[in-house]
Amino acid sequence: MTYAETIDFLYRQLPMFTRDGASAFKKGLDNIRALCAALGDPQTKFRTIHVAGTNGKGSVSHMLAAVLQQAGYQTGLYTSPHLYDFRERIRINGEKTTEAFVVAFTERIRPIMETVQPSFFEITVAMAFAYFAEQRVDVAVIEVGLGGRLDSTNIILPDLSVITNIGWDHMNLLGDTLESIAAEKSGIIKPGVPVVIGQWQGAPSEVLKKRAEEMGAPCTVAGHRWGVRSLSVAAQSRSVELYDRYGPFSIELELDLPGTYQEDNARTAWTALLQLREADYAIPEAAIRAGLRQVRALTGLMGRWEVLRETPLLVLDVAHNKDGLAQLRRQLREAKYGLLHLVFGMVRDKDAESILPLLPAADAYYFTQAHILRALPVGELAEAAAQAGLTGAVYEHVNDAVAAALDRAAPKDLVLVCGSIFVVAEVDRERFA
Repeated sequence: MTYAETIDFLYRQLPMFTRDGASAFKKGLDNIRALCAALGDPQTKFRTIHVAGTNGKGSVSHMLAAVLQQAGYQTGLYTSPHLYDFRERIRINGEKTTEAFVVAFTERIRPIMETVQPSFFEITVAMAFAYFAEQRVDVAVIEVGLGGRLDSTNIILPDLSVITNIGWDHMNLLGDTLESIAAEKSGIIKPGVPVVIGQWQGAPSEVLKKRAEEMGAPCTVAGHRWGVRSLSVAAQSRSVELYDRYGPFSIELELDLPGTYQEDNARTAWTALLQLREADYAIPEAAIRAGLRQVRALTGLMGRWEVLRETPLLVLDVAHNKDGLAQLRRQLREAKYGLLHLVFGMVRDKDAESILPLLPAADAYYFTQAHILRALPVGELAEAAAQAGLTGAVYEHVNDAVAAALDRAAPKDLVLVCGSIFVVAEVDRERFA
């Protein structure tokens, strides 16, 4: 098969969460263990760092990978889902896996697929492990896909586990209380393996701490040990100060990720990097500074308060749940702009009645939908929005909505695209940059 034929096969033949929703989520680790066993257990051939959390796990994963690269490590990075190119999921030192490897791996694994019947996600995880082993990476940062305990990535024995935070998302799969969601995410904590918790959130964090105690896993809460102050912010960057709550040490860092929520993520990453130093990783301060200053360039991170153009300001953000939208509202209070034009779409397995009242107050709404089966049809979205007191124009295609917003926006206005990673993924970057 060609690369295009291979990707089409993977998309069409395998249960896919982004397309099919909860029905594609296979509980249990038997499939991924069988796949990896057939491949010689590649996940045991390199060191790993495991990152979970409701929000921020993608940003923290990219931050850690960027710093490790700058420290001289051959660094793998596995994240999901992708925005534009399937190969975004699997990178080494920022470079996407090759088309040839995707084709060869799929051909190699097809006989096993007939008996194991894996999901799309299970195949991509096995593919990442195989690629990292083949390329002999020193370490790989592995982002959890969903939850933790039953996530396909959870067959690794990492040097460090990181759980950024606990929030409301995927309640139909993870539980309808924050404590139950925390219990699922705590499943990545392994016996004796240090764990970093990004934020202390009361009862949900107690669940994580108890699990760590049961596993004999040394536990550090980043927010307890380190404070963070905002120093300055620009369209494409942010400067912060991290200070030791129990001592005189502090450090100023420049981030190429301007979102206010990146302050917490930077603190979590910093704490994780210090923990890795204790686990014999050679990570000089210069590498931390250089890595955090160029996360986008080093790792290809997209969609986190990403500025595509400045006149008018066009921003893409993958915020899609309660906590993510709260962070987005906080960001908007800091940003300087005239009117807000909000391009919004969501998936059908989110509760529109709960999400819509959380949207930032905008001067104009542009409702749309991504072209995936999980998307909430734009007509239904507009009806739900009207019930929430929000009215706006309806667009069948994301890029039509963005074009209309930019056409109406004055030079000092802000056009914000959010609500679903799949909506952000359909924005034509070349057209609107």
